[in-house]
Amino acid sequence: MANAGFNHGIGALLNRARAAASVLWKWEASIKGARFSGAATFVGRPIISVAAGSSMRFGDRLHCNSSPRSNPLGCFQPCVLRTMTPGAVLDVGANVGLSAAVLVAGRSIVVGEGTIFGSGAVIIDNDFHFPEGEWGWGFDCARDARPVIIGRGCFIGARAWILKGVTLGDRSMVGAGAVVTRDVPAGCVAVGNPARILSPTNGRNEPSAER
Repeated sequence: MANAGFNHGIGALLNRARAAASVLWKWEASIKGARFSGAATFVGRPIISVAAGSSMRFGDRLHCNSSPRSNPLGCFQPCVLRTMTPGAVLDVGANVGLSAAVLVAGRSIVVGEGTIFGSGAVIIDNDFHFPEGEWGWGFDCARDARPVIIGRGCFIGARAWILKGVTLGDRSMVGAGAVVTRDVPAGCVAVGNPARILSPTNGRNEPSAER
């Protein structure tokens, strides 16, 4: 019992230290150009970069887990939040939760209120690289970028990927490890690679998934 009390005390002390660090990480993000509409909690230090002439905004009650122990599945990396080009937009609504998530906008990523991202989820709106010359590769995050829109109250499972041009309807869900290349209607579930869309009522493929 004594050991349990000691461990509890150490845990409480660490939690207070993390809360104090959270203020620092929010301040650092603000210095880099991110804007906050209210409270934000950072557990561990995220990777944040805001390109000149771009916009990064977070709604009230943001919760961002980057520390390895801050998520039941663990966080194998910090959250990565970036705008890459002038005019790019990363807009995250109120009460959104991120764990080791990657959101990188070359043009536009918009996340609705109450959406949560499982450990290691990746959301990108561009291809980053393109073939150049005979065997080379160019780098341009604006080229062929297409906006990603994630609705309200969505759940993005661990290690899932949401690719450019995808819209997720309100209350849709993406299974762990899914790779989503097409729109997901409101209330539906996307699973697999490439993701197929399941009906919320009977668990069967939606007709659109067969096209």
